Amino acid sequence: MKQKLIFKALFISALIWASGVQAATKVDEAAPDFTLIDSNGESVTLSAFKGKHVVLEWTNDGCPYVGKFYNSGTMQEMQAAYAAEDTVWLTIISSAPGKQGHVNGEEANELTASRDASPSHVLFDGDGKVGKMYGAQTTPHMYIIDPDGVLRYNGAIDSIRSADPADIAKATNYVDAGFTALGADQELDPKTTRPYGCSVKY
Repeated sequence: MKQKLIFKALFISALIWASGVQAATKVDEAAPDFTLIDSNGESVTLSAFKGKHVVLEWTNDGCPYVGKFYNSGTMQEMQAAYAAEDTVWLTIISSAPGKQGHVNGEEANELTASRDASPSHVLFDGDGKVGKMYGAQTTPHMYIIDPDGVLRYNGAIDSIRSADPADIAKATNYVDAGFTALGADQELDPKTTRPYGCSVKY
């Protein structure tokens, strides 16, 4: 009986934790504000970018699904294209200390340079608070926030759930589709999708 009670308590705790991770802010509602330290030691606050589109990209350099988009150059192309349109691109690392993907500022900057990436900032969320607040589940996991600070998209980067770079050209890029809809003042379709990749290493 005692073991059953202990198991039940652990099970309930796991459910509560999981619900906290997945209790993402809702699309078409205000994106929760946050402040994180970037790879250069600077404090970065989401609300400071109000008036601009913002992309949030959860990442882990050890994840093959992340590698799919960086090794092919796809993520870098997206970062550069949106930067040219005055979009802020925030790459967020929620890997906890000792977990896969956890890096320090110098290592993050070396990764950015070696991959020829160009995010506006690489942000550290080692305690997982921001990731859990947004419900970030995988790497990659993508979000679009509009200039009014409203979350407009939450989900996968594209429609083919694989780690094979050959699938990128065949897939629908949901981030690109979202920006196309926003540019035409249309509703995003889809607004949410199920993300895929490696689990965020909280």
